[in-house]
Amino acid sequence: MKSAGMQYATALADVAQGQKAAGAVTKQLNEFAAAYAASGELRNFLASPAVTRAEKHAVIEKLAARMGASTTVRNFLLVVTDNGRTHLLPEIVETFQRVMRERQGVAEAEIVSATELSDAQKKNFSQTLEKLTGKKVEANFRLEPGLLGGAVVRIGSTVYDGSVRNRLNELRARLAAE
Repeated sequence: MKSAGMQYATALADVAQGQKAAGAVTKQLNEFAAAYAASGELRNFLASPAVTRAEKHAVIEKLAARMGASTTVRNFLLVVTDNGRTHLLPEIVETFQRVMRERQGVAEAEIVSATELSDAQKKNFSQTLEKLTGKKVEANFRLEPGLLGGAVVRIGSTVYDGSVRNRLNELRARLAAE
């Protein structure tokens, strides 16, 4: 069963793609989410059962107008608020971005290496992963000296562990089994 955040994100992705406005919707949704995250007052106001639906709508209308949000984003925010799901906005935004990347054939990869990689190595990693996945890869690189050498790549739930630490652990397990 899909989580509520996933249902909202998927529905918005369907509408955004249908209107060929995925980029604009993503940008506007991110702007609203940033305002929501930055303002405890806004979060409390939208979550409060003491505030009427009309008052919540008025605030969302003003914020949407100030941000130049499309009717799609404005209506989406109104639906989320009406259903008492504003507390899910961070999850919805994150899920929406992930759904849109998947639909656009983009995979997000996390590459952890023991040493700093050169630009050529980073490019080679990205190209290899694009061939492996058949998707455009957005790679995020970070260091973890504890790997000793090599790298660990995570794409979604798949992990490719080519680290020296992993190879030593495998060797240790094999020797212990003999």
